[in-house]
Amino acid sequence: MRGEAGLLADLGTLAIPFAAHEHDAVFTVAESDAVNADIPGAHTKNLFLKDNGGAFWLVTVPSEARVDLKALPAAIGSKRVSFGKADDMDRLLGIAPGSVTPLAAINAVPGSITVVLDQGLAAADRVNVHPLRNTATLGLSGGSILDLLRHWGHDPVIVPIPVQEIA
Repeated sequence: MRGEAGLLADLGTLAIPFAAHEHDAVFTVAESDAVNADIPGAHTKNLFLKDNGGAFWLVTVPSEARVDLKALPAAIGSKRVSFGKADDMDRLLGIAPGSVTPLAAINAVPGSITVVLDQGLAAADRVNVHPLRNTATLGLSGGSILDLLRHWGHDPVIVPIPVQEIA
């Protein structure tokens, strides 16, 4: 597990610009709203999922998105998904619930998890994600997140994530 030190080293090695923000711990999107008010850019939430074939998925979407969990499997190339367990998250990504981030893929063996980034976030100038802990936020471009994932041996999936219509 390379952890946050490895992440920061890779950001330097790849000359990826980022903005770092320290803050109180946040565990949910609702808790992060107050923190996010002071941080420009697109804010995110992450879904750690397991499909019925045993494959693991880490899906990153805009924080305000209400993901259509029935339509999501077809969009990402799976059949059926459910939320993954905390022990699998720790084993595969070296993080705990509340600290989920696509950047945790630094700790994942390539092929052990599929990282999915919403198409809009992939194209965004600034995307805010945790640096493997929920007491900080890093702002970097969607393209830079993809560069990091590929640098770590992952082949990210970029798709428009289906969302529920608000009634």
